[in-house]
Amino acid sequence: MYNGNKLSPFLKGVLVVGFLFLYIPILSLIVYSFNESKLVTLWGGFSLRWYASLFENEQIISAVWLSIRIALASATAAVVLGTIAGFVSARFKRFRGSTLFAGMLTAPMVMPEVITGLSMLLLFISLQQLTGYPSERGFFTIWVGHTTLCMAYVAVVVRSRLVEMDKSLEEAAMDLGARPFKIFFVITLPLISQAIASGFLLSITLSLDDLVTTAFLSGPGSTTLPQVIFSKVRLGLNPEINALASITVLIVGIFVILANYLMLNSQRKRERAIAEAMRGDAPVLPSPPVGVEGMGRPGRA
Repeated sequence: MYNGNKLSPFLKGVLVVGFLFLYIPILSLIVYSFNESKLVTLWGGFSLRWYASLFENEQIISAVWLSIRIALASATAAVVLGTIAGFVSARFKRFRGSTLFAGMLTAPMVMPEVITGLSMLLLFISLQQLTGYPSERGFFTIWVGHTTLCMAYVAVVVRSRLVEMDKSLEEAAMDLGARPFKIFFVITLPLISQAIASGFLLSITLSLDDLVTTAFLSGPGSTTLPQVIFSKVRLGLNPEINALASITVLIVGIFVILANYLMLNSQRKRERAIAEAMRGDAPVLPSPPVGVEGMGRPGRA
């Protein structure tokens, strides 16, 4: 079925059917977003009517901006906390409570969102009764819930990158006298930057897509975009939702293509640099000044 770089006709057919199954509904949604008729399944002619109506809908616009702000804030906090947690779980594998730490780190990924949302709702209610804060559910409570969920995914992505990363550069920097804090920011962080970027984009996607946890943690005046879409769909299909979904598909497609291009370009440059170094074409670095050779600790290679 698989011969070298060629796929058999059967596998090609399976791929074609799979792609059609995934993308035909999206394409039909985009096509019907330009429909003149109010009926989303009945073509009434080409029109931009629902796009104009969408940008005049204050409820949807405010929900979009709230979702974007929550997604960016949650992704930023999740990247910071998840990177630290992933680094600890990859570099410090044996410590007291390591099994419990690993279980708690991945629990939000496998825990049903209904349980997560309900438990966090009870937590915020208890805090409000004890301390008076948060006074109401809104941006802050949703941000905490989304950060908790997204942090687990970032930690797993960063940990996987750290586990397969070569430690020789870090050890060489330690031999030259660099402190762990500087090694992390100068060497380790650039090497795992792609994993961090992937975790950031994944966190934004999870935050923008979350409905169940948000429904427990939101309050009056803090309705996110998934909540608005869900409420409108329950009342009947609205052509404005088709227009909103089409714009979302366009924006996501642009970001995915751009991210893939940047990552592939970075990978090509890295492979080219490695190939040049293997051939001996890389420029010769100048000799270190006198005294640098002795910075290493005794007994290290």
